[in-house]
Amino acid sequence: MSLAIVYSRAEVGMDAPQVTVEVHLARGLPKFSIVGLPETAVKESRDRVRGAILNSNFEFPRQRIIVSLAPADLPKEGGRFDLPIAIGLLAASHQVRRDDIAQYVFLGELALSGELRDIRGALIAALSLRNSRKKLVLPVNSAQQAALVNGVQALGAHSLLQICAVLNRQETLAAAVQQRTEKPPLRDDMRDVVGQPFAKRALEIAAAGAHSVLMAGPPGTGKTMLANRLPGILPSMTEDEALESAAMESLGQNGFKPEHWKQRPFRSPHHSASSSALIGGGSIPRPGEISLAHHGVLFLDELPEFDRKALEALREPLESGVINISRAARQTRYLANFLLVATSNPCPCGYLGDASDQCRCTPEQVFRYRAKLSGPLLDRIDIHVQAPRVAYRDLSQSERNEEASETIRQRVALAREWQLSRQGKTNHLLQGKEIEQACALDARGHQLLDQAMERLRLSARAYHRILKVARTVADLNQQQQIDPQHLSMAIKLRCFDRAIP
Repeated sequence: MSLAIVYSRAEVGMDAPQVTVEVHLARGLPKFSIVGLPETAVKESRDRVRGAILNSNFEFPRQRIIVSLAPADLPKEGGRFDLPIAIGLLAASHQVRRDDIAQYVFLGELALSGELRDIRGALIAALSLRNSRKKLVLPVNSAQQAALVNGVQALGAHSLLQICAVLNRQETLAAAVQQRTEKPPLRDDMRDVVGQPFAKRALEIAAAGAHSVLMAGPPGTGKTMLANRLPGILPSMTEDEALESAAMESLGQNGFKPEHWKQRPFRSPHHSASSSALIGGGSIPRPGEISLAHHGVLFLDELPEFDRKALEALREPLESGVINISRAARQTRYLANFLLVATSNPCPCGYLGDASDQCRCTPEQVFRYRAKLSGPLLDRIDIHVQAPRVAYRDLSQSERNEEASETIRQRVALAREWQLSRQGKTNHLLQGKEIEQACALDARGHQLLDQAMERLRLSARAYHRILKVARTVADLNQQQQIDPQHLSMAIKLRCFDRAIP
């Protein structure tokens, strides 16, 4: 009877607990059992591990084998447990040395030939080991992703045989090299959008303070074009932001691609997306669109067409920047600090209030359409702006003087620097006392806001949102004090708080 202990990591968001793989060989008829709430892919690892060991010219133990995945009450899924189970079996049967196993954390899926296949969540494992002295052994491509985390020694291996040679001190593994392209993506330029100066200004304010924004207007006025160009005016990502964003992307279905390093994500799900697709979840929790858009942009085109329950689920993450998914079997926490940009038509046909006078919607149809967006949800969106029809004379001009995205981005980056140096966070994350300190008003400002609160019947949440947007407007103007003109602009950017024609 012998025992080998190796370590793995469970893919359960940013709070990934350690999972211990224990391999026990006992007397009795040959039988291979895996306990500890393994799902189908983990149970099938018995055949993959057997084939990999035999094809690597090792002897498969002809004893009763019990593999315990602890903690026992945490569901285990995925193929990442193949490698630690195989190493545990070989160590327990004394085919590889056990002296150095405690120095390593093993993760990897095995092919029947013994080759290693890439896994999801390599960055999550690397982040969880950042303050540990253990070495992380992964498939080569996954190790290159893990190497993006400073302070972690990620070793890339091609096969089970190569790892066994390392444990037997016959070979060494080279540490994976960081592959950071940091090449800016080719994004559409804001100068391509003709007209809409107020909407452009609203997006600049939204980018500077990371405020959520809703654009309303008839079809064909450039709302989607503006939204697609929003990532191009956002400031460059910091090291921590890039790591968090890449870690969330590594948990997605397509995994993380090194060429996306320090590129702000832009997610644009179809309006048929379910609540689980937007916020994450499922029987085996997976990050949703809001987490895959972490530190980037989530674009919801035709917002009223989304499922009402899916939209209501956005309330909490819009304020907290995280999403806590609770299921009967487990609870998972994902990061979800995203910039929401959404578009909407004023009515079902889209032409209510338009100069073309094409709208034929009844008042009841308009009411039902607008009722799809609840008051509490609109209250949590910082900026509401209208995008009216662009005049023909503006479209037909041969010479246009539209501002480039890079010029706007420089102003946005400077405003962000002001915010981070003053309070260590963007303005949309200010809470409680922080709002009072950063958004202090003079007597004229208090008088103007009191009048707006009374006439528009704003909620307390809208009151604080106006203050935070006004703070961002002042930062863009490089002014320490919030003036009435900054406050007036913030109030104008709440058009859904009053009647829309």
